[in-house]
Amino acid sequence: MRFKVHIHPGDRDFTVEAGETLIDAAVRQGVPLPYGCRNGQCGACKGKILEGRVDYGDFSPHALSEQEINAGMALFCKAKPLTDIAIEPRSGPAMQDIVVKKLPCRVEKMELLAPEVMRLHLKLPNTERLQYAAGQYINIILRDGRRRSFSIANPPHEPGFIELHIGRVEGGEFTGHVFNGMKEKDILRIEGPLGDFTLRKESARPIILMAAGTGFAPIKGIVEDALTQGVHRPIYLYRGASTKQDLYLDRVVRGWVSEVENLEYAPVLSRPEADDGWRGRRGYVQDAVVGDFPDLSAFEIYASGSPTMVNAARETCLARGLPREHFYFDAFEFGER
Repeated sequence: MRFKVHIHPGDRDFTVEAGETLIDAAVRQGVPLPYGCRNGQCGACKGKILEGRVDYGDFSPHALSEQEINAGMALFCKAKPLTDIAIEPRSGPAMQDIVVKKLPCRVEKMELLAPEVMRLHLKLPNTERLQYAAGQYINIILRDGRRRSFSIANPPHEPGFIELHIGRVEGGEFTGHVFNGMKEKDILRIEGPLGDFTLRKESARPIILMAAGTGFAPIKGIVEDALTQGVHRPIYLYRGASTKQDLYLDRVVRGWVSEVENLEYAPVLSRPEADDGWRGRRGYVQDAVVGDFPDLSAFEIYASGSPTMVNAARETCLARGLPREHFYFDAFEFGER
């Protein structure tokens, strides 16, 4: 049995097989719906069910509350249609007037930024440009059609290539290939841009950016774009890592700070090693934020990292007065990479 899904606004439809989630069906058919962890933990795929019924599946209450369910919201990575339905995906400013494309690209350069982080520069075809907003992500399309999602680390004003930060994942099929088999000049297929983790440029609120691990990638793109665009609001960048060597591209960040008056930077290490000589802040990045800003009611926060980090940051910051609608996040599950 199949069910029809109508996306509002617009006139796009796709079909879902019985027992299939909305996100699985959308990915299979190349329909650009936002998603992150795909396991009901992060809430990136949250949208509204306008018509019809769904099985909500198993999910974290942090990602979808009872009040949201009563308001018609669902996690599309877990929701399975029981009838034909109409949905309204979560759509930020980045999704307006941006075309999702499937393109070949060449691995132009590979650079080891840290023992467990590889930077890829992907060269797009000379006749193609990928229009995107800073903070969005792309999918790498594997040979069997499966996809692996990675945030774009360079700003949109650097056309012709895409920068990715790939963290090594134990047992990860694609990341294992990146570190052990990939070579420069290899050809990949990509799909994008996707996602709405983008700076709300119409806002006047001070900005707090939180990044952990390779969650620094979209934050890097956002900061470099904001500096180019002349964003004058205060920007506070908090960056979490385990050890000093995991704090890759630290000199780049300090270069931004030396050139821009409205940007402050606070690196935080959770498990510094004895030979790191670390005299900076220790602990978790979200704890550093609330330690500096006990009242977050006037801020907006952008958090990027694992679902565990994002969930902890959200709960910590909401408890300090941050309005829920001003917490923006990019959370990816690393287990299948």
